[in-house]
Amino acid sequence: MFGEGGVLQAEDTNVGVRSQFERQLAAGEMLFEEGEAGGVLYIVQSGEIELTRAGIGGRRVVARLGPGEFFGEMSVVLSEPRTARAVAVAEARLLELDGETLEAMCIERPEIAIRIIRRLSTRLIDAERRLAALGIDDLLRPIVQTLVRRAEPDAEQGVRIPLTLRALAEDAGLTMLEAHRAIHQLLDRKLVRLVDDVLVAPDLDTLSSCLDAPA
Repeated sequence: MFGEGGVLQAEDTNVGVRSQFERQLAAGEMLFEEGEAGGVLYIVQSGEIELTRAGIGGRRVVARLGPGEFFGEMSVVLSEPRTARAVAVAEARLLELDGETLEAMCIERPEIAIRIIRRLSTRLIDAERRLAALGIDDLLRPIVQTLVRRAEPDAEQGVRIPLTLRALAEDAGLTMLEAHRAIHQLLDRKLVRLVDDVLVAPDLDTLSSCLDAPA
């Protein structure tokens, strides 16, 4: 049945979630790598899964998930690449559900879709609270370092940084919400501009100087 806080269990549905959907992981085994394509959502049945994301300062832990928690939904719903690396902290047993199976579950049991929405809403609120607790310099530093490292000379604009928001966030080791906030700070300070969906800056020295200036 559903556990507290909107977690999911295989017994929640009569749709055929059978043993062939189970995945066993040994301690330390990697389930998927950041940037990989994926079309499966995972539900932790036992054990613990750690999600980490690469950044300038190395890998950082995004979340640790235990029984009933689910992850990988963005790849299923939006067909997006994996945004983190998933590794079993201890021996773990997972259910893996593709988009078709998940849709069938939600149609048969609408409360499953409601619980998933509630869980995702909670994650968004948590992310916003974390963002509020962070100083803007905590966000600007990895973003500016990434922009400087990935900048390309441009004869007319100065330098250009042809990165999508997702690629920028992943490279800086931030969430997309954090990266979005940092980029808006740079835009407000007129340190970068958006030209034809590409970030441009007059020069790297001016861009880097914002790290030493008062907010």
